[in-house]
Amino acid sequence: MKLAVTGLGALAVNLTCAFMLARFKSHGGSLAKAAFLSAHNDVLANVAIIAAGGLTLWTRSLWPDVVVGLGIAAMNIDAAREVWTAARQEQSEAAARP
Repeated sequence: MKLAVTGLGALAVNLTCAFMLARFKSHGGSLAKAAFLSAHNDVLANVAIIAAGGLTLWTRSLWPDVVVGLGIAAMNIDAAREVWTAARQEQSEAAARP
């Protein structure tokens, strides 16, 4: 129960941050993209963690936690790839300037 309450609090904070950062996600380069993706992915992770907690309580199995953990890892790898691509593009554009 404590994890669900903590997850709901984290969800509220991360959702607020994601909404505040949404307008900058495509304007500010790789750092703004990283900040938005971090908040966005944290929102999704919070929802998944709350759901996994409920499923774990219901099924008495560790598999919901394992599946959510793997999903969060995949989501973060994809976000890292997006930020890396944006940073490389910024680097190329900066090198092309006289």
